[in-house]
Amino acid sequence: MSHTLHPLRKQRLHRSELAVPASNPTMIEKAADSAADFVFLDLEDAVAPPEKVQARKNAIQALNDIDWAAKGKTVSVRINGLDTHYMYRDVVDVMEQAGDRVHTLLVPKVGVPSDLYMVEAMVNQIEQGAGLETRVGLEALIETALGMANVEAIAQFGGRLEALHFGVADYAASMRARTVNIGGLNPDYPGDQWHASITRMVIACRAYGLRAIDGPFGDFSDPDGYMAGARRAAALGCEGKWAIHPSQIDMANEVFSPPHAEVSRAQRIIAELRAAEAAGKGAASLDGKMIDAASEKMARNVIDTANAIAAKAVAAE
Repeated sequence: MSHTLHPLRKQRLHRSELAVPASNPTMIEKAADSAADFVFLDLEDAVAPPEKVQARKNAIQALNDIDWAAKGKTVSVRINGLDTHYMYRDVVDVMEQAGDRVHTLLVPKVGVPSDLYMVEAMVNQIEQGAGLETRVGLEALIETALGMANVEAIAQFGGRLEALHFGVADYAASMRARTVNIGGLNPDYPGDQWHASITRMVIACRAYGLRAIDGPFGDFSDPDGYMAGARRAAALGCEGKWAIHPSQIDMANEVFSPPHAEVSRAQRIIAELRAAEAAGKGAASLDGKMIDAASEKMARNVIDTANAIAAKAVAAE
């Protein structure tokens, strides 16, 4: 093991993230009562330019009126891109009027670390100026060729950064990929055309202590396709996936929740390794298979997720 270690910066249960256009207050209210772990109030792509100002006001009101934490939710706001004139007012108004209520800001189309530096500098100053004691996190959307080319450098950005998200739709457009299918498989490609990109992002996340989240699956009338995409993302190391429709929430929660048998086996792995350790052995066997220190690390990942799910259930009672 290298002497250079980057532990997870911020632990949050992040199996499902429901995207909600902040221009629709009714959808925001429904999102607050949903089963999603995360909800992000969208000020960017889901909001038409004439609705941007009102959407921002709606988001601020929802942050202040709804006790998101009591509902077991992490609530985020996706601000507009740094290449727009909406972005600075998004940060200023949300932070000044609801900076003690929002948990993270989701920054779209991050291309270079300095994009995050700009947002973080603004958040720092507003928190200090307003005397806020809470600390708002940042999350970055990797959804351009530039962002993926710099994903390792972006992941190394310190401060408030907690997670990277793979934004497949804008990424496909940026790459000029021959597809109009958001997040699904391309029949012209022999496999998953996003495998390499998601893997690269996940590696950067795990190397530098960030959560790795898969983005949207556009066809909400295709639950099998969504489940298949979520399973592929989970197999690659993502710990959650977006839901662009409420029907996708339970599917994400199911895929990214370890089943009881998996949790039980993880607990048995640790118990067997402790027994082997007491006997002066560095490895052991379980169900006819060798287990060792690496097995314990994998087991603890499973148990940590199960504990976080259990804690959310208790808080909701």
